[in-house]
Amino acid sequence: MNQDILNQIVSPLLAWFPKHKRDLPWRADREPYHVWLSEIMLQQTRVEAVKGYYARFLKAAPDVFALAALPEEQLMKLWEGLGYYNRARNLHRCAKALADRGGTFPRTKTELLKLPGIGDYTAGAIASICFEEAAAAVDGNVLRVCARVLDDDRPVDTPQFKKELSEALEAIYPKGHCGDFTQALMELGATVCVPNGAPKCGECPLGEVCLARARNTMLKLPVKLPKRGRRQEEHTLFLLRCGDQIAVEQRPRIGLLAGLWQLPSTPGLLSEAEAGAYLSGLGLGELQLRSARDGGHIFTHIQWVLRCYELTCTQMPDRWVWAGPEELAARYSLPTAFRQFLN
Repeated sequence: MNQDILNQIVSPLLAWFPKHKRDLPWRADREPYHVWLSEIMLQQTRVEAVKGYYARFLKAAPDVFALAALPEEQLMKLWEGLGYYNRARNLHRCAKALADRGGTFPRTKTELLKLPGIGDYTAGAIASICFEEAAAAVDGNVLRVCARVLDDDRPVDTPQFKKELSEALEAIYPKGHCGDFTQALMELGATVCVPNGAPKCGECPLGEVCLARARNTMLKLPVKLPKRGRRQEEHTLFLLRCGDQIAVEQRPRIGLLAGLWQLPSTPGLLSEAEAGAYLSGLGLGELQLRSARDGGHIFTHIQWVLRCYELTCTQMPDRWVWAGPEELAARYSLPTAFRQFLN
């Protein structure tokens, strides 16, 4: 890493951040619980999408003890639609561990890393923002900013690069302003040195320092390792209505979307005749097809191709749970992959 260049980014970032930072609800204070909750929610999720969830979570669980005491079913309902549901489970595990130690967060990155579900990035964010430790929080935004500032064309998504960058950044953290420096780097990547398009170099406080801007290599950076192709899976779903009741079932406790609720399903894309044959003999009474819709959902390594048949029936066999609109809204957490067919 070019340490001389990194040394020159501190003062411009600290001068820029107070004037240009977004007014975000989790920046109202530096309470560790608030920072931790927001950082977990913001992983792979847009800021605008998180705002509503953050407020709803704080209302239901205003502190670590309340979160630790939440029933899992309520927790998953609160998280419904945010995706990456293991984040919610890790929150729960970590909240219970924190409650066991009196509700206080460790004050160092090293100790924070001992908590379940907290990795390098989250530990660095909490330690620097809340406790003013010189602890780097290296996410995609920080990797992109630094790769461009340093004109570094090595793949940024390797453990070695992240480790090297973290150590280089921690060497330049300004005493007494560690939290602002961490947030300034994140903010610059989110609003100026943006992904998926041309960076706003004319607005960047690091313009005079940035080697990529000087060499016009901004759009070539950051470099990433080739992505692994997604496995494709096909599923047929059934939106079964009996009056105002809809059939749902719980997914297995392990695997993708573990323990969440779904519409009844079967592997493969069934034709209308095949779907009718599949449902016959399941005790649904008279069946009437209302519609057939195709859809899909993309996970990190899997792509679902979905076909949903909406049918009315006259009987409600107990092989499924039957829920009305209020129960679906308040109790059963249906991921977006299935909820798209309810709209």
